[in-house]
Amino acid sequence: MHDSQSSRVRSLLRSGELVEIGGPADAGSRAAGWTGAPAHPSTTRLLTAFAAIYLIWGSTYLGIRYAVESIPPLWMMGVRHLTAGALLYGWTRWRGTRAPEFSDWKYPAVVGTMLFLGGHGSLAWAEQRVPSGIAALLVATLPLWIVVLARAWGTERHLNRQAVAGLVLGFLGVLVLFGPNAWRHNGELNPLGAGAVLWGTFIWAAGTIYMRNVRMPESPLLSASMQMLAGGASLIVVAALTGEARHFQLAALTGRSVAALAYLIIFGSIVAFSSYTWLHTVATPSQVATYAYVNPVVAVLVGWALAGEPAGPFTILAMVVILAGVGLVNAARHDEQEEASKGIEECPTQAAAD
Repeated sequence: MHDSQSSRVRSLLRSGELVEIGGPADAGSRAAGWTGAPAHPSTTRLLTAFAAIYLIWGSTYLGIRYAVESIPPLWMMGVRHLTAGALLYGWTRWRGTRAPEFSDWKYPAVVGTMLFLGGHGSLAWAEQRVPSGIAALLVATLPLWIVVLARAWGTERHLNRQAVAGLVLGFLGVLVLFGPNAWRHNGELNPLGAGAVLWGTFIWAAGTIYMRNVRMPESPLLSASMQMLAGGASLIVVAALTGEARHFQLAALTGRSVAALAYLIIFGSIVAFSSYTWLHTVATPSQVATYAYVNPVVAVLVGWALAGEPAGPFTILAMVVILAGVGLVNAARHDEQEEASKGIEECPTQAAAD
């Protein structure tokens, strides 16, 4: 039973879904063909794990905003991922996982740099200019970018009408944010910052697609730790090259920024990630995927309640439109995968030949 669960988690990792940014969609787990786990965990454990990925990941956007108040963004993200990666790597090795060879670092290093330098680095930089709730809504377009890039890459053979409608609706929601919010909400939405969030989300999607086409380490936790270490190191290097490290002063640190960074390391990168990994062994992919819809809502509410961020009618409208678009795209892909599975069952010999 343990071997079966491990193989399923490895499949999820190779699909690009077993990594944490605060929220990729769960298409990879469906592509792995896993529809649920045999275990029957307690309701308390399930609720606790779902609360972790719902509330913690949803709140990490405000945590990033607080952290970059007195810590340079790239430097902050570098420290976050280096620390979390080192802790996770040490724990994984302590549990007996074989140490990776030098050659094993190639693909995790590339993926980690794309995800954490390109994705998280852009997000942290942008949150100096963009409210955390708005940033979360823009990041929620990740499944849309993945579909677009997968189609360009050739892994998505065609997009049905439902998927196309979802893409149009999702990006229409982005236009709602860029249009009315940028020019009617007292300049609350900085176009440059919002563009940086979208760029980082695009790079994260590209890293996800790339991960699906390369061989990653067998252990999902070891692979994740290697990605965080590589991504954290690249963030620190770029922070040094851009002068962030040179201008960073310990005396300028605020208690809120330090507490936010600790929260991101312990809860955002370790607790929530571990909960997410465990949920993939005890819940169905469609159940786990619900975090992609809940996180933006939590982020907007937390930013509004704790930081006084705007949550006007255009923000709510954009949230509804974007999430509706994501829902359509995910539903369309789910239907296609079910049809493909039926085709394999009906024509096993031909499928094996393909």
